[in-house]
Amino acid sequence: MSCIKTWCQHNALLLLSWSALLLLSLLSVNLGSGEQTRWVVYGIMGAALLKGWLIVEHFMELRHAGFFWRGLLLAWPLCIVIICVLLYRFA
Repeated sequence: MSCIKTWCQHNALLLLSWSALLLLSLLSVNLGSGEQTRWVVYGIMGAALLKGWLIVEHFMELRHAGFFWRGLLLAWPLCIVIICVLLYRFA
């Protein structure tokens, strides 16, 4: 019985993560279709960071991985967002 409960909890967490990814994608599209202000760009980049975190933690299941792999894969979206924000800010 415990195995079934764990399986159901895992599936519920994946469904919740998928729903959050869908909502964050819709938010990004909605923000991107309007006026391009600095705060809109920062909002889209924040949504991208959250999406990266959800993918690494839940879909790639690195919650229980070592610090090196988890940190490496969580740092990648952060580096990309920082580069994009700097290019937007100083372009």
